[in-house]
Amino acid sequence: MTLKLGAHVSIQGGVSTAPGRAVEIGATALGMFTKNQRQWSAPPLEPEEVAAFRENLEQSGIPAGEVLIHASYLINLGNPDAEKRSRSTAALLDECRRAEELGLSLVNFHPGSGLGEIDEERTIELIAEACREVLDRTERAVLVLESTAGQGAHVGYRFEQLARIIERIDRPAGRVAVCVDTCHLFAAGYDVATASGWERTMAELASSVGLERLAGVHLNDSMSPLGSRTDRHESIGRGLIGLPALARIVSDPRLASVPFILETTRPELWAAEIALLRGLADGTVDPDAADPPVLADEG
Repeated sequence: MTLKLGAHVSIQGGVSTAPGRAVEIGATALGMFTKNQRQWSAPPLEPEEVAAFRENLEQSGIPAGEVLIHASYLINLGNPDAEKRSRSTAALLDECRRAEELGLSLVNFHPGSGLGEIDEERTIELIAEACREVLDRTERAVLVLESTAGQGAHVGYRFEQLARIIERIDRPAGRVAVCVDTCHLFAAGYDVATASGWERTMAELASSVGLERLAGVHLNDSMSPLGSRTDRHESIGRGLIGLPALARIVSDPRLASVPFILETTRPELWAAEIALLRGLADGTVDPDAADPPVLADEG
């Protein structure tokens, strides 16, 4: 199968630079921010920058449907403080409008946390309420709920939680989707490192959320052990998930239409990781004999 694979690239110099950076590493999919992810606000996108992004994306050959916007890390739709939650909702709305302006639709974000002050059910209700508001005030944006590692009081680390959020959002299927992160899945207790564990994971995803809602996969190895509930990404093949398991994931025909986005820890390895993963997916590289990519100065 033709692997839709890329990385979450920098937008230093403007969003219009992202497609070119993707091409440089051999990507056929793209992850990106639309503004500084650690600030609440940003200047509006300039018309010239929007036009340049659209042109550069078209020249890259990457379809708009293979681009995942990652919303700000500051957003917490489950915040029990009404004023802070309202600020998060406004920030997500801005992210969605920026995506639409760029001709994109998929806006990925971490669902949120009740901060230990409210229970899981109330947190889910607040997240769904905020999502409904954003969807009702946008036209084409798709809210993509990312599976989490379950650190602290964050929800979304179990598929059933994601399914409950989606049910409570109660908006058309085309406007709400999910993205699974392999590192987060592993940390949350889904044993994606073994063949049987991967099959169980896919079966649970299909039965709770539905594979038709899967809009993307963040492909990462994990520094943290299975079930640790700790989010620590690792470079491909250097963590506890390992190359054979990642080869199994990228080769799964059920994911043939889904973009894979690397968020691994060393951008300087992305081109080599992408090349390796393509070989693993098409069977030209033996996952049991392959070594993780290294830099020249690492020997």
